[in-house]
Amino acid sequence: MNQYEFSARPAMHSVDTALIAKQPSMTSALQLCKTLSGLDDKAFYGTGGIVKDQAQWSRIMGAGQHNFPQDALNIFMDKAENEAPLLWLLYSRGYDLDSLRHRETEMEKRVRLAEERALKAEEKARILTEAMHGRVTA
Repeated sequence: MNQYEFSARPAMHSVDTALIAKQPSMTSALQLCKTLSGLDDKAFYGTGGIVKDQAQWSRIMGAGQHNFPQDALNIFMDKAENEAPLLWLLYSRGYDLDSLRHRETEMEKRVRLAEERALKAEEKARILTEAMHGRVTA
């Protein structure tokens, strides 16, 4: 079980698919993600960051001399509030980015079902109230 199964996903900003298509590599997609975030580099290193220090971050994002820690990719995209690297990977593997949709998490499903039950109850209450007052409309 991962962190996304029961918690709501962070809000993500959309990324223009034309921008994704122009990226020649995963490194450039990572750089795009960081740029679109509008955050300074220091938001991505140190305590709560992706890597421990600025030098390591510079080697990753600069000349690509250091590998991005793949297990931190979700944290990176959450922090940047966009999924440019994920979209680039899908695009590079031949997926149609315009036909993708998010899978509903368990929490989102519970909320959706609760909202549906509430709407049904409201409709039932409205019909019963109208029937009591002699104004039945279906």
